[in-house]
Amino acid sequence: MSELTPETTLNNGVTIPRLGLGVFQVPPEDTQRIVEDALAAGYRHIDTAAGYRNEAGVGAAIAASGLAREEIFVTTKLRNGEQGRAQEAFQNSRKALGLDYVDLYLIHWPVPSQGLYVQAWKEMERLYENKQIRAIGVSNFLADHLDTLLEAAEVPPAVNQIELHPSYQQAELAAKCRSLGIAVEAYSPLGQGGDLNGNAVTAVAQAHNATTAQVVLAWHLAAGTIAIPKSVDPSRIRENFAATSLTLSDDELAAITALESGARIGSDPAVASFTQL
Repeated sequence: MSELTPETTLNNGVTIPRLGLGVFQVPPEDTQRIVEDALAAGYRHIDTAAGYRNEAGVGAAIAASGLAREEIFVTTKLRNGEQGRAQEAFQNSRKALGLDYVDLYLIHWPVPSQGLYVQAWKEMERLYENKQIRAIGVSNFLADHLDTLLEAAEVPPAVNQIELHPSYQQAELAAKCRSLGIAVEAYSPLGQGGDLNGNAVTAVAQAHNATTAQVVLAWHLAAGTIAIPKSVDPSRIRENFAATSLTLSDDELAAITALESGARIGSDPAVASFTQL
């Protein structure tokens, strides 16, 4: 794995670069170009999902990059409407990506109304045992979903990918995950841009001659959180990557942590039930 970014060692010994590129809402026709830009900038962790409909573009970029497969950490996710056929869904994702294996496969949402996420997890455990996936995890799982899963799981989740940014930190859930050895991964790590304009972030950015996005990403990295900012702008992609070399003081980190407002941007995992099909 690349030494370009700090890494987190997951609970099964697999290492994941702590800064990655997310491709949520990246149009399929633009995905290959954007991922190629990110790989050229030094990213070695790409996060996609079947529900994003751009896995093929991610795979094409990896194939075109000239990089060895083992240098790139690839995450994809199980669609909500396919929790009853997780093995088939995984194989479709793997083929779309054009890869022999996937580094991390996540249940995208618990969809508790379906009552299928434990069944999906058991199927994912078989894929993990067969070494088609290097690590398995979940996304958007709240504390009660984790408790239910862990009662049935033979393999504990390696990761819980959740909405996490300065104004919505889910501190109690993140602490629970870490206490269980589950790595915390932040999606919408910049609050979809909404967390970049506050006085606290701006002041820290000015003090370091950095962008506000770099400051927020450095805050995530300092906490040991994995972050997957999304951008379609090559210069912004490079700027975000430079956050790996930015170190903030304890006071600066505390000023950003104080921005918590409890305002969720995305759907509530307790009730979200869309199929993504």
